[in-house]
Amino acid sequence: MTDRIGTPSPLSVSESMLTPLSFLERSEVVWANRTAVRDGSRAWTYAAHADRVRRAASALRGTFGLSAGDRVATLLPNVAGLLELHYAVPGAGGVLVPLNTRLTAREYAYILEHSGPRLVVADVLLSAPLSAALEAMQTPRPRVVWLNSADPGRCEYEALIRSGEPEPLQRPADERALLSVNYTSGTTGKPKGVMTSHRGAYLHSLGVIAEAGLTTRSVYLWTLPMFHCNGWAYTWAVTATGATHLCLPRVDPAEIWESIHARGVTHMCAAPTVVTMMLESSSAAPCEHPVRLFIGGAPPSPALLTKASRLNIDITHLYGLTETYGPIAVCAWNPDWNSLPDEDQAVRKARQGVATVVSEQIRVVDEVMGDVAADGATLGEVVMRGNNVMLGYYRDPQATAEAFTGGWFHSGDLAVMHPDGYLELRDRLKDIVISGGENIATIEIEQVLCAHPAVSEAAVVSAPDQRWGEIAIAYITLLQGEQLDVDELRDFARDRLAGFKVPKRIEIVDELPKTGTGKIQKFLLRDRAAT
Repeated sequence: MTDRIGTPSPLSVSESMLTPLSFLERSEVVWANRTAVRDGSRAWTYAAHADRVRRAASALRGTFGLSAGDRVATLLPNVAGLLELHYAVPGAGGVLVPLNTRLTAREYAYILEHSGPRLVVADVLLSAPLSAALEAMQTPRPRVVWLNSADPGRCEYEALIRSGEPEPLQRPADERALLSVNYTSGTTGKPKGVMTSHRGAYLHSLGVIAEAGLTTRSVYLWTLPMFHCNGWAYTWAVTATGATHLCLPRVDPAEIWESIHARGVTHMCAAPTVVTMMLESSSAAPCEHPVRLFIGGAPPSPALLTKASRLNIDITHLYGLTETYGPIAVCAWNPDWNSLPDEDQAVRKARQGVATVVSEQIRVVDEVMGDVAADGATLGEVVMRGNNVMLGYYRDPQATAEAFTGGWFHSGDLAVMHPDGYLELRDRLKDIVISGGENIATIEIEQVLCAHPAVSEAAVVSAPDQRWGEIAIAYITLLQGEQLDVDELRDFARDRLAGFKVPKRIEIVDELPKTGTGKIQKFLLRDRAAT
């Protein structure tokens, strides 16, 4: 066991604290001269990458007085700075709080008040919503260090790195110590802070390496946001194998294809909407070598799988939640299925799959926690447990207790279990909409729509969409005698919601379908929205 990297402790010679910080220490030595990071026109080796991380951690401790357990929030796109802070913050003894770059000032204010960071590292391009959030905060405001992704050589963040010393990183005294707090999209109201540990991140990263087949020759393109579940742990897994991180601060299909062909990209992860944009781009061209693409959210359609295959892109479907460090299940491909017709293969590829190699059993259970029949038809809730399940919700013991009822984490997702042990989602207990890889809480949208003075009731459901996977559809009734233009209501919602949460379609109806006890029958509205 060690208290600091390179500083042994006499407690034991047969164990050490599991932490992803050790991945960087190894690659710093073993792959010292190999390219670690490409960020725009800049590139540097693993030796230089580790040096930058150590200096950043030193500055966080010295300049900002970061101590054990202090939080550091980030509001950054996929740039090298965010990758570095995934090591520098925990390496300084702190806790990382990565913020979604697509939220509103009100949402940022809530998360900052709830997490209480000492510092925020933010891109100047996102200064408007962050500044508004800081003004609205009721608690002490954190200090801000600005990073300029448009001119990375001249910004406060680079000055912070230059001010630090290449000191050893701090290992946690306990591998279950808090590493990161990742906020959900608020599927049941306000966002909840998911607590992840050093141990969980370490083991989940090993699972990523095994399932993705990462090697030293891999080049990983950052199309999935690093702020989302710590980039599904690729922030650590790519480093562990000595592969190359290729940063992409914004999703642009032409830039994706240029990176694939010019930089030799071998791996990438993305939401369905990004994959659709990429495959339909005029820049699309067959890859010289196979590219492994991992997709979350809505299952890939047979047409999308066929188009990807023609471009030499191999798509694998994943399933997970923020509470499970990202994907905890993978649609592991059985080679025996290669002889099946294309239609049957597509059906199997669309299933959510089985637990990854580092995940414990995933179950589908009934109301009394009994396993449902593995017949591909009986519905139940997906529950899981293990090393890559969250420690709990930050500062929310009640929500944690509810989520861990019966000793398992309750996902809130309805699924069936197939005879071969593969699970397949069928519905969502939380009525969330997964649009472009983002979870959208229908209750949040409904509350905003009902705040309009002309609206009586509102119900929001999901509808399938070829580009976004799913979109939010709103059905509303008006107060007696009121009239309302749909565009006016959409503008009203846009002022109060992040852009991706605004319903793509709003319909005014005479009444909403309800049960005898007055509950809205959303399944009927979903059927209507789908047609």
